[in-house]
Amino acid sequence: MSLSVVPIKSQKKSGRFDLFQVIVESLDSQKLQNGDILVISSKFVSNSQGRLLDIDNVKVSHEASKISEKFKLKPKIAEVILRESDKVFGGIPGFVITSSDNILAPNAGIDKSNVKEGKLILYPNDPYLIAEELRRNFFLKFQINIGVIIADSRLMPARIGTIGVAIACSGIEPVNDMRAQTDLEGNPLKVTFQAVADNIASIANHKMGEGSESKPFAIVKNSGAKFTNRKIATDEMAISNDLCVYIRGFTNSN
Repeated sequence: MSLSVVPIKSQKKSGRFDLFQVIVESLDSQKLQNGDILVISSKFVSNSQGRLLDIDNVKVSHEASKISEKFKLKPKIAEVILRESDKVFGGIPGFVITSSDNILAPNAGIDKSNVKEGKLILYPNDPYLIAEELRRNFFLKFQINIGVIIADSRLMPARIGTIGVAIACSGIEPVNDMRAQTDLEGNPLKVTFQAVADNIASIANHKMGEGSESKPFAIVKNSGAKFTNRKIATDEMAISNDLCVYIRGFTNSN
């Protein structure tokens, strides 16, 4: 059977809320089945946790002031970026290139879209734990084994527009190691890994939309992903800075 994606609408929420209960209510007549993958917008997860920040309450550190001046950012925005970043690599006016939760992202993934003026929405806390809890809750309540992906959108280097990226997953193997397999000419693949969770996140992101669609979830059927009951580690979809060809290339060119 062919892969299919069913986007799910949900009412806009404000303040903390029960994520599992809202998902169940939003699914309504769309029934999850064994082997389905539920993809959830990271911003919706953040909203459920109350991860909205009032920018007026932010106090600016000395380091943030330097970042603000260097990259032409508002000082309070620079402060939040520093707080949410694992590492700062550099930047251009208006953007700081950072690593946040093992994902290379401008401005630490902080977003001002779909929130009120003066608010910022941050990454969710413990996204892998959230994904695992949701998967277990669906099994306990409905006796089904599903995969769960928490997805965000990202810019690709040298490409226009955003694609989906998995910031956490549960119930599926996030990466397919294809090393030792062969290509069409019979040559052995030496470094090829297939980013399964990221690919599914991008497929779902295309249907969920980026603006006012109010479709924070999607059900992906017949994905071909390998399902698992093991706990997925937080670094399984990440690659270290010294092995990333982009980071190494830019670092070595300076």
